[in-house]
Amino acid sequence: MALRTRITDALKQAMKDKAADRLSTLRLINAAIKDRDIAARSGGNDEAVVSDADVLAILGKMAKQRQESARAYEEGGRLDLAEREREEITVIEEFLPRQLTDQETADAVDAAIDEIGASSIRDMGKVMGILKGKYTGQMDFGSVGPKVKERLM
Repeated sequence: MALRTRITDALKQAMKDKAADRLSTLRLINAAIKDRDIAARSGGNDEAVVSDADVLAILGKMAKQRQESARAYEEGGRLDLAEREREEITVIEEFLPRQLTDQETADAVDAAIDEIGASSIRDMGKVMGILKGKYTGQMDFGSVGPKVKERLM
């Protein structure tokens, strides 16, 4: 089942269950996807639709934003708001694939480097491109970048 369909079905189910917090988060997800659809169509292609990889990227970004917000709320002593952010993260992560372990991430980095025969830091962009193509939503590319850089030096 397409990711977009799963989100829509979850939205409908949340409406039936009268789960207000879950419904709110699912509506935010849907709005972000529709915004990306509109941006894709503004390029002149009226048939442009956001792919599952794009939806995964949107969801990953939303989860990361909420993690940062929860951390900031905790530091500010607003535990109620931090808890709300964590609840939203839980809903968002339902649609994300399982995150790779540190060992699986290291193996994926090594495989990508071997695949293109990367030998210097100048090849970092190519390696990251391969990783993003294969593992979108499964790893945090902010933390993977330094690992790739370290491996290529």
